[in-house]
Parts: sequence; structure tokens; C-alpha cells
Amino acid sequence: MKKPKHHIFVCASFRAGGDAQGVCAKKGSMNLLQYMVTELSDRGMADCMVSSTGCLKVCDRGPALVVYPENWWYGKIENEAMIDEIIDSIESGVPAEKYLIAD
Repeated sequence: MKKPKHHIFVCASFRAGGDAQGVCAKKGSMNLLQYMVTELSDRGMADCMVSSTGCLKVCDRGPALVVYPENWWYGKIENEAMIDEIIDSIESGVPAEKYLIAD
């Protein structure tokens, strides 16, 4: 397998016990993950990998995701249009500022 150029981690709110307990999962982060995988494929962005992750500890700003290696943390990602903007930002190399978690 070729190392991906970008790796996107979508919070699935998993905690130590393995159960999804946080805000991200309750607000549909896994549906957004699936949409993101499909959209990246449709755009031919095979150099991007998407993974679910445990709690990112930004529950007050969920659903949340992180794009590496850029280290762009996004919060309050609630719909497919927002995911489209984030994918656009990955393509352009410029973060989608309005969704970035500042601190």
C-alpha cells in the first residue's frame, strides 16, 4: 500500500469501554465519514485515507475531524456541504477557515 498524502480522522466518540458516548457519534459523524469516503472516491482522490477515531476530546465542537499532515482540526461539521468545503480545502491546500478549531 502506498502511504496516503492526506489522512482524515473522523471522531466516532469511542471511549475506553468501546462505546460511542460523545457528541460526534450522536450527531451523525459516521454518516459524514461515509459521505466523505464516497466523495473522495468520486473526485478521484485516492491519495486520501479516511479513518474513524476515538474521542478527540473536543465534544463541545463536535462533530469533529482532523486532516493530517496539515493538522487542520475542524469542528461543528454537521452536513455534506461542509464536508464538500473541507475536501475542496484539501484539494487547494488552503484550510476551510470557518470550520477550523482555533484552540
